[in-house]
Amino acid sequence: MISTGGSYQDLYIYLIEGVVAAEDEAAFGEQFVGRWIEGESSFLFFSNPSRDKVDVLLRNRPDLSLLQEHHFSYDEWQGSFVAPVKIENFLIVPPWVDSETDDGQIKIVLDPGVVFGTGLHPTTRDCLQALVYLMSLERVEKILDLGTGTGILALVAARLGAQKVVAVDLNPLCVKTARRNVSLNHLEETVEVLEGKAEDLAGSLADLVVANIHYDVLARLVDQPEFLGKPWYILSGLLRSQARDIKARLAAHCLKLEREWDHEATWFTMLVRRSA
Repeated sequence: MISTGGSYQDLYIYLIEGVVAAEDEAAFGEQFVGRWIEGESSFLFFSNPSRDKVDVLLRNRPDLSLLQEHHFSYDEWQGSFVAPVKIENFLIVPPWVDSETDDGQIKIVLDPGVVFGTGLHPTTRDCLQALVYLMSLERVEKILDLGTGTGILALVAARLGAQKVVAVDLNPLCVKTARRNVSLNHLEETVEVLEGKAEDLAGSLADLVVANIHYDVLARLVDQPEFLGKPWYILSGLLRSQARDIKARLAAHCLKLEREWDHEATWFTMLVRRSA
């Protein structure tokens, strides 16, 4: 059910042990929002109580089992993204809010659905600031956005002048959400959203890699030779000790820390360049 303050009034979430496949979704009906895969577990999101649909799934898939079920209001789940968010010269606007931009502002329409990535988290804000900083200094035409989430950074990169942005996420619900946001902003010709592992796309040609992603994934990436040949990197999602480790790995591969942003000395974002 659509509300005036968000995508849904309520969310009913079922945690399943095992991986729910794309072909299982056909039986979930119109109240199904999407599936979030986390390792060998699946989160199923519905906009209305749907235990009956889940029970049918479990009967048809005896390899699956129900671990937990939860009910949240949409605002409880998504937080305070109920009004436009201003970052640099961008205005991030939910589609259910009417908002006009001031002179010079760039509007991004963003429907996060149940995916995180609205511009409210400090790592998202700092990645956006890093994009603005770099693209004001350098010509950056092709960008690889690993762990795209809602697609917010891919959209920003496209609005800043990138000719091609490949946005990647392992989670099918993130892919569905990011594709919707690409469509809402009419950027289909510039932004391509793919489902897959960051490691599998690490060798793609790009002028810049943006990776606001889990530390363990990033640690694996920076040790892959095919990942290391890009001119520029924006790396984020890192706590203090994690950032210190990534810096040491980068230095070992002759990559230079160009600039760093931190939020209250807790979350760290790095702009990194390949040494000449």
